[in-house]
Amino acid sequence: MKRVWKISDAAKSELLLQRSYVKPKTLITPLSTISGSSIHRFSREISSQMPCFCSASFPKISSLFTDKASSSASIAEEDLNEKVSELTDELLQNVGDLEKISGILEAKAASLFWSYSDGTALVELLKRLSSHPQLALEVFNWRRKQTDAGRPMASEEYAKGITIAARVKNVDVAVELFTEASNNGIKTTSTYNALMAAYMYNGFADKSQSVFRDLKRDTNCSPTIVTYNILISVFGRLMLVDHMEATFREIKELNLSPNSSTYNHLIAGYVTAWMWDNMEKTFRTMGASPINPDINTHLLMLRGYAHSGNLENMEKTYELVKHHVDEKSMPLIRVMICAYCKSSDTDRVRKIEALMRLIPEEDYRPWLNVLLIRLYAEEDLVEGMENSINEAFEHKTSVTTVGVMRSIIASYFRCNAVDRLAKFVKQAESAGWRICRSLYHCKMVMYGSQNRLDEMENVIDEMESSNLDPTKKTFLIMYKAYSSYGKRYKVHRLLGIMCKHGYGIPLDSFPS
Repeated sequence: MKRVWKISDAAKSELLLQRSYVKPKTLITPLSTISGSSIHRFSREISSQMPCFCSASFPKISSLFTDKASSSASIAEEDLNEKVSELTDELLQNVGDLEKISGILEAKAASLFWSYSDGTALVELLKRLSSHPQLALEVFNWRRKQTDAGRPMASEEYAKGITIAARVKNVDVAVELFTEASNNGIKTTSTYNALMAAYMYNGFADKSQSVFRDLKRDTNCSPTIVTYNILISVFGRLMLVDHMEATFREIKELNLSPNSSTYNHLIAGYVTAWMWDNMEKTFRTMGASPINPDINTHLLMLRGYAHSGNLENMEKTYELVKHHVDEKSMPLIRVMICAYCKSSDTDRVRKIEALMRLIPEEDYRPWLNVLLIRLYAEEDLVEGMENSINEAFEHKTSVTTVGVMRSIIASYFRCNAVDRLAKFVKQAESAGWRICRSLYHCKMVMYGSQNRLDEMENVIDEMESSNLDPTKKTFLIMYKAYSSYGKRYKVHRLLGIMCKHGYGIPLDSFPS
């Protein structure tokens, strides 16, 4: 086994000696005035820039050992994964206990890290701790301290550390790590890329551009496809579509090979800018290229189709990634629900309720709750509407939109459910919801149509309690109700009140 590993290492060394970069001449004019206000998560690809080993580059003699080396590499990878997995589980069981974490690292991590001088073990461990960035940073800092004991850091370790610092929004630490790597003579494209992404993740577009320009001036490093993918993502998130497209053209002119992340960032940029035709065109271009769409591509297209209201393609794409979305992507499920709510699909309620069952109860969103209230109101499904209303009351969600309130009122009116409306009005008043005259006018109309005139008159008092004065429409509703049931005395009295307020007398009050 040792002999095989020596051969494999020798072959890799020969490959590394043969690899050389031709520094591309930039075609993009530097942008010093770009700034970002809300930049989100970046592609995981930025964390590594591992060399690509091609079998054609090996000397002929190395082909004699290809199968053995491949088998040995596979066994070594499995061994690494197993050890890292065990270490990850143990660390996660002691999150927050710095003393125990340090003890575990001393006992188990030290020998593991030293076995992989290229940093592979640490990088893999930090990847597995990505959901706990603060713990990952603690592990990295422990490894960093070992440099004093003659254990120098590898460039990939620094790059991963910079990425983690960005995740916890500590840009100063990210810059410190990049500077430290530079001072130690191991500045690489990976560390440049990581710092670019760190700035962008935290909203510093100007500084990210500055790092890109520094990289282009560095005679020992060259931008890679990962570098340009970061730029595309930067411009896409800022909705600078022209710059995003210019970056993609530069990739082609520099004869760099786009990968799936390149196309995914382009698609994401078009989705952000709501440029649906360009989104689909890029997807078709990707399909016609040697690069196959991956799960992230389909998730982006699903989001785009949902936002654009293209339900047919949304449903087709959903079928392709249904298993993944149902288990891991609640935000996309909510986006699909929103798309159905805005649509005229005759079966939208059934489809929405099927998607709602996938969302855990604790994953409550007020805006989605209000959206469902309006949906059921528009469909005159009073039971469903009231269930959603009660859920909003339980979560102390306050509805302040007049349009939603009027949808509720209209639903009760169409269903002739005045008692339910009356109950809702009292609850809405207590919960601080938006109260408008339409609520009371609807009650008055419905009471009047049922000859419940005393209750209709009591609504005037309710309006006064809510600081709402009667209007001409209020009196006309009462006039029509009194006239319909022959209450001439009340009609004459009401006409006097209307004249007093300057509303005039209805034309049909005069005998023809």
